[in-house]
Amino acid sequence: MALVPCQVLRVAILLSYCSILCNYKAIEMPSHQTYGGSWKFLTFINLVIQAVFFGICVLTDLSSLLTRGSGNQEQERQLKKLISLRDWMLAVLAFPIGFFVVAVFWIIYAYDREMIYPKLLDNFIPGWLNHGMCWIAPAP
Repeated sequence: MALVPCQVLRVAILLSYCSILCNYKAIEMPSHQTYGGSWKFLTFINLVIQAVFFGICVLTDLSSLLTRGSGNQEQERQLKKLISLRDWMLAVLAFPIGFFVVAVFWIIYAYDREMIYPKLLDNFIPGWLNHGMCWIAPAP
């Protein structure tokens, strides 16, 4: 059975989030050594939530491909639970937090860049990584 482009896109998004997470954790920043580390930044929390959400999406896609046409009621019930978890996560966590982070970051960035993203951070975080972390928006 051929993969749908949507499923391939979800795998690509998951891999990009994982690569951004790995690159972000590899950066040596003074703020990572203080209380809370990276977890005190809402953009990092959003990135983790989006990666988990797309991981669940990929798992749901794989499960639906493997259980299609099997007729096993237990597998269908487990798949429905996984789909409801994916839908709940999108509605409660991924979309609201993702939208909030993107909207607030760029509104404050447009008002006063130094307030939210000082030029000093350009020495630590490359532009492409900042752009990847700030434009994280969920897509089911």
